[in-house]
Amino acid sequence: MGFGFSVQKTDLNGTARLGRLTTAHGTIATPAFMPVGSLGPVKGIEPHELQAMGYGLMLNNAYHLFLRPGHETVAGLGGLHAFTGWNGAILTDSGGFQVFSLSKLRKVTDAGVTFQSHLDGSLHHITPERAIEIQEALGADIIMAFDECVALPTSSEQVADAVRRTSHWARRCLDVKRRTDQALFGIVQGGLDMDLRKQSANDLVAMGFDGYAVGGLSVGEEAEARNVTLAATVPHLPADKPRYLMGVGLPDDLVEGVARGIDMFDCVVPSRHGRTGWLFTSFGRVMIKNAKYAKDKGPVDSACACPVCAKYSRAYLHHLFRTNEMLGVRLNTMHNLYFYADLLAQIRQAIASGTLAEFRTRYYRQQEVAHMQTDSMDEQAHRILASNLAEEGRP
Repeated sequence: MGFGFSVQKTDLNGTARLGRLTTAHGTIATPAFMPVGSLGPVKGIEPHELQAMGYGLMLNNAYHLFLRPGHETVAGLGGLHAFTGWNGAILTDSGGFQVFSLSKLRKVTDAGVTFQSHLDGSLHHITPERAIEIQEALGADIIMAFDECVALPTSSEQVADAVRRTSHWARRCLDVKRRTDQALFGIVQGGLDMDLRKQSANDLVAMGFDGYAVGGLSVGEEAEARNVTLAATVPHLPADKPRYLMGVGLPDDLVEGVARGIDMFDCVVPSRHGRTGWLFTSFGRVMIKNAKYAKDKGPVDSACACPVCAKYSRAYLHHLFRTNEMLGVRLNTMHNLYFYADLLAQIRQAIASGTLAEFRTRYYRQQEVAHMQTDSMDEQAHRILASNLAEEGRP
């Protein structure tokens, strides 16, 4: 089975898309969220548990796997799928963002990036050619071109230089790609400059990638600026290719990204927030470490059908968190990942039925409920949530 993408239906005047992403390791309904397993696993979660939640695509990070255990080691063990035990599809981030985050430990030139390992200080040099070599050895279904990401705010000259270099590197990635069983995505840069975003998109589209990512966001800008940038960038990307918003992943971001034509998302938010005791629910966040949950017999979210909400009380999850039990981290992460999978499933259903606008309205009404409270559902919030769920036909 080769790589492919098709749009099944659109909504919001053709902007939001319901699609199918085909890979050698399965077909994924889009819009889709990718859990992040930088080093292979999503922290604390087994592959079969992710699949039971409905995930068919996850992200591994080429930078981290290059440093340890090494891409050649992974290749020798049969590639990422055999190494991790995950038989779904895998996307590898080329490492451009990780190099960006090591701004004090790196030097960027047109040739590539020289950087110090954050693990042991050892010196490494990654070029576009090397980035493709690493990802081909890892064996992901979707690989990313090497790009330069800049922090925001920054000077227009720096952003323009990053766009020029990203286009130059993208061409070099295409020129050295050898594996025909991997799809290669280009990454649009340009900061918040709409002209540079258009230039970057046009440069990459002219090269003919299998898909296109919007990078360089969630690096310091306000959400509204990000949404405006997305709305200005997406129309310059091909309608018949998948569009991937990199590293942006609060629930509101997913709703707004889909409304602007994004098909794929990834972010560490559901797992990282789970580890800090921040649980996503249909009525806002629950900070499970708070003392008010110590004797709370209720589930995290009475509207949630996940195994955690079906079996465990807030009081028990509070106890696990306060006593640093690893099971607490696992259960928190499972709940958050289930919440994300369910949110995307609801979004796909709304696009299929042509009701995404109504779904957004209901979603933000529920967020208003969250602002009426301080991490718990009062009587008024319960009534409004029940009304919203009844409108959706959910129990």
